[in-house]
Amino acid sequence: MLDRLEKLEADGLASIAAADRDALEALRIAYLGKQGHVAQILRTLGQLPKEERKALGQGANRVKGRLAQAIAQRERSLAAEALELELSERLDLSLPGALGSDQGVAHPLRRVQDEITGIFTRLGYQVASGPEVEDDWHNFSALNIPPDHPARDMQDTFYLEDGRLLRTHTSPVQIRSMLENSPPLRLIAPGAVYRCDADVTHSPMFHQVEGLLVDRDISFAHLKGTLAHFAREMFGPQTQIRLRTSFFPFTEPSAEVDVSCIFCDGDGCRVCSDTGWLEILGCGMVDPNVLQAVDIDPTVYSGFAFGMGVERIAMLRYRVPDIRLFFDSRIDFLEQFKQLDREAQP
Repeated sequence: MLDRLEKLEADGLASIAAADRDALEALRIAYLGKQGHVAQILRTLGQLPKEERKALGQGANRVKGRLAQAIAQRERSLAAEALELELSERLDLSLPGALGSDQGVAHPLRRVQDEITGIFTRLGYQVASGPEVEDDWHNFSALNIPPDHPARDMQDTFYLEDGRLLRTHTSPVQIRSMLENSPPLRLIAPGAVYRCDADVTHSPMFHQVEGLLVDRDISFAHLKGTLAHFAREMFGPQTQIRLRTSFFPFTEPSAEVDVSCIFCDGDGCRVCSDTGWLEILGCGMVDPNVLQAVDIDPTVYSGFAFGMGVERIAMLRYRVPDIRLFFDSRIDFLEQFKQLDREAQP
């Protein structure tokens, strides 16, 4: 009887391995059904001597388990073959995917940052990057910021337990670039920065784009011409700029840059407080102390620097009243920029 059981197992496994989907179900019934081959053998247990029943019962259950496992494995194999055949017949996986109505678009801050960066890279500036966790020297001291400057206070800067800090501007990227490269330098440094500030026009994390040019015989006129070009590219060919005297520790002289109001064309409105001007960035000639800190001779080289907030530019470009909308992940707000993409397509 055990020989019969072994032959039953061998024949069943061979048949299962070669079966298609329909034949597999028939084999399941033939071998494992209530009237199947294994069940018929088990019914003979009562006719056998007591000492043979245990061995035959264990053997029959073992064969039953192996056949059931083989059937399940064959089902999985047939399902995989069927799926592969269907995909090969219906889909060419080398073709580009279809663009549906749910296609995403770049976040408005990314759009504006890329546009700002693109304007300057077309002028020959190189994009530079650096760590967001900085040390005091790169973030403050090398930039001529004195120890008692308010920017160093804990209420303005996020300090870590080890004494490092989250960078408060992307100016440390300029310091690192000047240490690693010799003039002439022409770079743009976009990235996230962090300050302890939060209201409708400020966020504790925001984005800056800072620029730096260092070469021989660089003057304030070069700076003004560069920023005038940027304003026209960013806000339209009719845009005018004006520079107002200001102060930054790392530039001398320093200035704030305004553009003619894009909402009223400079006539005066509520947005520009009836002045006809909107502030967009700060700038100035690189302070000689900063050049000396990075071993660049200020008697030979000069340069200019500027920095702007991406959120500020985006708020003006898209007329967004609250900076927090850029970070709230509100679908109704972000959906508007899909429409802008559609309108921009030819």
